[in-house]
Amino acid sequence: MRVTFVVAGGFSLAGGHRVIATTARGLSQRGHHVEIILAPRSKPTLRSRLSDLRRGRGWPLWAGRDPSHFDGLTVPVTLLERYRPVTNADVPDADVVVATWWEAAEWVAALSPTKGDKFYFVQGYEVYDWLPRERVRATYRLPLRKIVVSPWLVDLVRSDPDEAVSIVTPGVDGAQFHAPPRGKRPVPAVGILYSTAACKGIDVGIHAVQLARQTVPDLRLVAFGAERPCRGRRLPRRSTLLHQPPQDTLREIYARCDVWLCASWTEGFHLPPLEAMACRCPFVSTDVGGPRYIIASGVNGYLVPTGDADALARSLVEVLSLHDEAWQAMSEAAELTAKRYTWDGSVARFEAALMGRQ
Repeated sequence: MRVTFVVAGGFSLAGGHRVIATTARGLSQRGHHVEIILAPRSKPTLRSRLSDLRRGRGWPLWAGRDPSHFDGLTVPVTLLERYRPVTNADVPDADVVVATWWEAAEWVAALSPTKGDKFYFVQGYEVYDWLPRERVRATYRLPLRKIVVSPWLVDLVRSDPDEAVSIVTPGVDGAQFHAPPRGKRPVPAVGILYSTAACKGIDVGIHAVQLARQTVPDLRLVAFGAERPCRGRRLPRRSTLLHQPPQDTLREIYARCDVWLCASWTEGFHLPPLEAMACRCPFVSTDVGGPRYIIASGVNGYLVPTGDADALARSLVEVLSLHDEAWQAMSEAAELTAKRYTWDGSVARFEAALMGRQ
């Protein structure tokens, strides 16, 4: 089977791009001919740079290309010369063509039938205030077969009640994310993914950590991300922020923590829970995306309502206050949860969806 992925937004270490790259690699390893057509991100305008400067991020540099999950990928990646719609001239004739973002869905819908059966791989409900909301909603009504990463997305992207939507949850790479059995750390630590995107709720997460410190005063915060802190979302004292750490060090970061925290308002799936759990780290999260289906409260972590910093803090304290044997049991349960989500299984389900078997 000849498969083309159409990707917008250039090179990045975003979780959605990890899913696309890993799925493309897996399909190739299963004998399919896979290509990726990548539209680079737009150069920041003077207005957006001034906005970043006012928000305390500093003057953004333009390298044109950031580190990415597409680096070193054995699957062919074609980078367009600038950000623009993908056209028939850019896409090879194939059996299947897969849009991976709302703009890409518009482009794929306009392609010739010779480019393949048209699919829309939806990794989040992208109706955000900073996007043209009605255009985004309209993409879910396009005549594209849909694949989603989590059950909560099914009804949101269906154009009618009888439309079949395939669910393909991502996996976790056990060779990359793993850790030996361990006990609690002498100095307790909570980890978080740092992002200034409003939907990621970093301000809620920081507030939850500060509340938890009222009970666990020596609690340290460990964070990593692709961004540097901006005004209003700076980390509190006794925090460490690792900016774009090498991918092969992420398991060490997860394994340095007694609990990992997600305070997001919305997520399509969210990979860090599985990555942290594979490294034997319990997870406390708001009720979003993948965590809704992955976390069993009191077993491998805790799930709380979105926006509730008090509930997040109580759950952090609950995990951090466990005696060592009980914490190790939660740690082991977290690892067992992650082992149920493999990339081999995910790619097999994606393949079945493309071939109309799911």
